[in-house]
Amino acid sequence: MRKLLFTFIALLVLIAGSALAQDVTYNFDKNTDFSKFKTYKWVNIKGAQKPDALTDKQIKEAIDAELSKKGLTKTDADNADLYIGYQPSIGEEKQITTYNTGWGYGSGWGAGYHGGMSSSMSTGQTSTILTGQLVLDMYDSANHDLVWRGIASKTLDPKAKPEKRDKNIQKAAAKLLKNYPPPKND
Repeated sequence: MRKLLFTFIALLVLIAGSALAQDVTYNFDKNTDFSKFKTYKWVNIKGAQKPDALTDKQIKEAIDAELSKKGLTKTDADNADLYIGYQPSIGEEKQITTYNTGWGYGSGWGAGYHGGMSSSMSTGQTSTILTGQLVLDMYDSANHDLVWRGIASKTLDPKAKPEKRDKNIQKAAAKLLKNYPPPKND
């Protein structure tokens, strides 16, 4: 019995952990030779929301560190190989939690007693969950075509403590760029 309880608790922790984990997806132009990209320049994406200055700095530093590991060099020159920009998104999702006391209308306590009534109460609560996404775009500077896009969800939470926010951004940057450059087509 104890072993079953331990297994059940471990399963719940695993499910809860995966529900809170960051989801990362990416897509790229399969006709692009990513080996030719050696330098990049940060650009602003037209119409994109801007976070506060501290978050902007944290995002750029985290991406810079990961791109450096990939052999790319940041520059301010317009002749950079790649133009890189990001879009933060903080949306809201409603969560409804309800529970019932377990008592209600129906049969009574035992055989022969039918149709009894007992008290029943359902309680509900709504809360707002912030779902922060970070979208990273890379454009070939020669023709301004989008060649790579990565999206990390559950990354930006303005209500989190500063240490947690920075940790989430660092983790998202590493996950986003894990598969950059994309594998070559053979």
